[in-house]
Amino acid sequence: MEFWTALITIVFIDLILAGDNAIVIGMAARSLPKEQQKQAIIGGTIGAVGIRILATVLVVYLLMIPWLLLIGGVMLLWIAYKLLVQEDSHGELKAGNTIWASIRTIIIADAAMGLDNVIAVAGAAHGNFLLVVLGLLISIPIVVWGSTLFIKLIEKLPWIMYVGSGVLAYTAAKMVTHEPKIEGWFDEREAVRWAFLIVMVIVVIAAGLLTNKVKKKKESAQHQAA
Repeated sequence: MEFWTALITIVFIDLILAGDNAIVIGMAARSLPKEQQKQAIIGGTIGAVGIRILATVLVVYLLMIPWLLLIGGVMLLWIAYKLLVQEDSHGELKAGNTIWASIRTIIIADAAMGLDNVIAVAGAAHGNFLLVVLGLLISIPIVVWGSTLFIKLIEKLPWIMYVGSGVLAYTAAKMVTHEPKIEGWFDEREAVRWAFLIVMVIVVIAAGLLTNKVKKKKESAQHQAA
């Protein structure tokens, strides 16, 4: 049961964090003829996923070093918050004029943006490499073929992003409580462990809601002033 729960969590994390990947894939291949776009998307995605698996396995090993699990958890809490308040920063991404140029753009951009996904998946896997690979293999076809649909779904149902952010915050909090240096302390205080997990999820979602509310007020004031 724990294996399947972790696998579902990893797939969900992959999908929630796939929005940027989908945008990169679409923008990198947009200048190609229609018949070449599919080849560029498949080639770029395969290359990006290969690098992602290697990076995640490396991070899984790194998280076994004392205190790095706690640091990774804190980083993932920040990523969970940024997921809710992120700005569109893809305007400068150049489309490739050839299949190989597009594939290269997809792989490089994905590698540069993939830290959040790598840390989240490594944390949710708890050292199980099979979970890492299975989660990515399950989510690849969804990202490639259903990325546009998933983005539209998020636009229609914005609350999905808050659910995703909550899952990331929960995963991050679990990484902190599983840090070997302090895990024994939490093991002796199960109620404190659960309180910490719940509070972290609430804090991240509330911070995202508050930031977005303030941002909307500023945008509304600027629009009225104009």
